[in-house]
Amino acid sequence: MTNAIVTNREIHVRAQVSQDGDGSLERPFSSIQQAADIALPGDRVIVHDGVYREWVAPKNGGADIHSRIVYEAAEGEHPVIKGSEIIDAWVHDQGTVWKAEIPNALFGNYNPFDIPLEGDWLEQPNDWKLSLGDVYLDGRSLFQARTYDDVCTAVPRQFGPGPDWVKFPLRIPDVERTRLQWYAEVTKDTTIIWANFADADPNRSLVEINVRAACFMPIHTGIDYITVRGFEMAHAACQWAPPTADQPGMVGPHWAKGWIIEDNHLHDAKCSAISLGKEYSTGNNEAYYEGLKPGYQCQLETVFRARHYGWDKERVGSHVVRNNIIHDCGQNGVVGHLGCINSLIEHNDIHDIGTKYEYFGHEIAGIKLHAAIDVIIRNNNIHDCILGTWLDWQAQGTRVTSNVYHRNVRDFMIEVTHGPCLIDNNVFASSYNFDNAAQGTAYVHNLFCGSTRKIAVTNRFTPYHLPHSTRVLGTACVYGNDDRIIQNIFAAAQVINGTDTRGTDVYDGAPASEAEYVAKVHSLGIGDLELFEQVPQPAYIDGNVYLNGTESYDREIHNLMSETDPHVHVVTKDDGTVWCELTLNAPLDVDTRIIDTDVLGVPRLVRQRYENPDGTPLVIDRDINGIARKRVPTPGPFEELSIGHNLIRVF
Repeated sequence: MTNAIVTNREIHVRAQVSQDGDGSLERPFSSIQQAADIALPGDRVIVHDGVYREWVAPKNGGADIHSRIVYEAAEGEHPVIKGSEIIDAWVHDQGTVWKAEIPNALFGNYNPFDIPLEGDWLEQPNDWKLSLGDVYLDGRSLFQARTYDDVCTAVPRQFGPGPDWVKFPLRIPDVERTRLQWYAEVTKDTTIIWANFADADPNRSLVEINVRAACFMPIHTGIDYITVRGFEMAHAACQWAPPTADQPGMVGPHWAKGWIIEDNHLHDAKCSAISLGKEYSTGNNEAYYEGLKPGYQCQLETVFRARHYGWDKERVGSHVVRNNIIHDCGQNGVVGHLGCINSLIEHNDIHDIGTKYEYFGHEIAGIKLHAAIDVIIRNNNIHDCILGTWLDWQAQGTRVTSNVYHRNVRDFMIEVTHGPCLIDNNVFASSYNFDNAAQGTAYVHNLFCGSTRKIAVTNRFTPYHLPHSTRVLGTACVYGNDDRIIQNIFAAAQVINGTDTRGTDVYDGAPASEAEYVAKVHSLGIGDLELFEQVPQPAYIDGNVYLNGTESYDREIHNLMSETDPHVHVVTKDDGTVWCELTLNAPLDVDTRIIDTDVLGVPRLVRQRYENPDGTPLVIDRDINGIARKRVPTPGPFEELSIGHNLIRVF
């Protein structure tokens, strides 16, 4: 939004005051929405202590980065925005089951208990439908039961692995949690909820149910330059958010530009906490609702529709998501398709995403982005998630740097993208580090403690772009390789699946240069596409350290190989700091050099350099903690390593 009026007012909000306030410090508004209805560029909405049970939908945005509208917690105070309402009129039903009859007027035109959780790529459960509803006992989310009888008999449900989930060693909730279930029936006038609270008395405890789709999100698109700072938000009944749908979240810009979401505590969204994603007009679950085309084709059309409708960095993206604590959400900590371009995601603590195992689909991760063009993901602590970070489609110009991943089922996945994408200075400490279903990715100075998997995807042609632009240059499938794997440490103790690797030997047989690759293709004679399909793309692999008996690419010239186990562990201390400990028995003596844009070259198809989002060259001359690298740098993310035990802070 561009608005010539810049007022620079302070508008105050305080819960449980008279509703006839004027927004002054002396007579504050009682709801944040009252302030959101009048706030203009330059205004600061200062929110004081209290619980605000509302969906804040800003009507106006800032004019530019210098004249924002800022919504922030008052200094030293703790405002909480909840998508839930308290239910305190429970009647004992039987055993440990209680019953509440709730007038549907409480929900208005959005009753989560009457709306199914559904959409493209949502797969489990596949024989009944969950709703968007949730019941919370003293802040803890209960599980939805299939039937009333299941609630009454406390039948343990199967959480987590169904037939298609066997691949991953999922953590299953404990037996106590399986008893705390609820079941709902919606009639014309009321919603009846039966809940098994075990030994708790719901009329003496805090019991809440979610009633709103969001906590802080505009209804309309194009509400630009807003800052949201210092809030706790919880209990939004937001819908499943695949890339082919409107992507709702508990908080987010809803297809706008220049938001800052920082210093918040975000938890217990039904699906996604922060959405930087697309909006309704470019497609909404057409594969699921119509069934005429596969989801892949619908998603491809979404990209081209967005271009026709004005998808570019002048209109959308350039958001900042930083210093947030995000946890216990069903689908994502941060989600985004198209609308996430040119954004920065940094210094967030993201954990327990998807680990309730109440439902499953192919869009679940701590951070799940499609078309993350020129996005930077750095210095985050991502742990105890079903998948840490998933970059899917068009991760062009994306950089994932100086993050720590630990105790995840999988740490990282990159899929059907053609580069350039740079993954550097990260610690991947889970037993399963990543799936590489892409090409043209550079992995530089990382520590890999788990197994990996490389996958070719030859049945999906996905877009790539002109450099630093949303304009589509072409589409291609993923044959694999064209990767740069330089000066990392591989230390996995074992593989999780038979198709995994612990090092870079999966690239054996690939050409070691683009010139060699081109010569092999054209030596096959006259032809076109079929010639390129017969020769593996090149691999650029050098300067890596292989510990614990991990194996190297057969053409790698400079490396170090050892059977010793570095005993890597990531530990979180009582003060919340995160540390990596590892033991070295000998120096990491291998020829290395400072890696920069010139060294990395360009991916074969895209021909865009590995560079900063503004097009300037980059250089990887500092480690995960910002320590300057030596002229001959140490492999892995830590520049300063000693023989013996090392303990290094990483978050």
